Amino acid sequence: MAFLRALFQKNFSTLLTMFLLVAVPLLGSSAVAALLYGHRHLLEGLHWGPALLYFALTAVTMAFALTPTTFVAIATGYYFGWAGLPGMVAAYAVAAALGYELALRLDHGKLRGFLHLFPKAGAVVDELQGQSWSLIVLTRLSPVLPFALMTFVLAMVGVPRRRFLAASVLGMLPRSLFFYWLGTEAQDVLALLRNPDQGALSKLVLLGLVLASLFGLYFVFNRALNRALRRSADAAPKITP
Repeated sequence: MAFLRALFQKNFSTLLTMFLLVAVPLLGSSAVAALLYGHRHLLEGLHWGPALLYFALTAVTMAFALTPTTFVAIATGYYFGWAGLPGMVAAYAVAAALGYELALRLDHGKLRGFLHLFPKAGAVVDELQGQSWSLIVLTRLSPVLPFALMTFVLAMVGVPRRRFLAASVLGMLPRSLFFYWLGTEAQDVLALLRNPDQGALSKLVLLGLVLASLFGLYFVFNRALNRALRRSADAAPKITP
């Protein structure tokens, strides 16, 4: 209880931001879906100039948790086809970079510093930083982990910027390509946006991605914990009889 009380007292603004990064995408996707419902042809037939503006806007909305990445992949696939895939990947990379910088400026290392007040927690964080490539890829792989929240958390763990961006794009590709493909094949994009996991194939793919991410993260965290405990045991003073 003392740990939780201190955590909330010293990191309230950081924790509030993390909560908003979970809640806001739900509201944002509902608002954008309603906009598309009222203007079904809003994105059809865009030329390069407006298309670039679209990708710039989606990068900002994903970075600030206004729209989920799954939503953007489906909508982009539906309206742009495969020609829009490079733009979507670039928008993901820009969104990840913006979210990373936002997290650094909002947190200023406070949460990481707080965790290091507790030796075991700090040691686990340090181990996770050393395994950051696997950690980033696995968190990006899961379609149920919010993009903006994971960006915020990974930035606070202290993963290197370039590794973060490269692993983020790599980890996002499997699920993003699947949802993008669903968008290109959709007959009713609004129905798909409201229920992306419709159909047996969608459910199986989503389940596979979630399980792969879950078991992978369990392995990474368990290995980090064991290494941290071994380091603590090795560093402890030896008592001689």
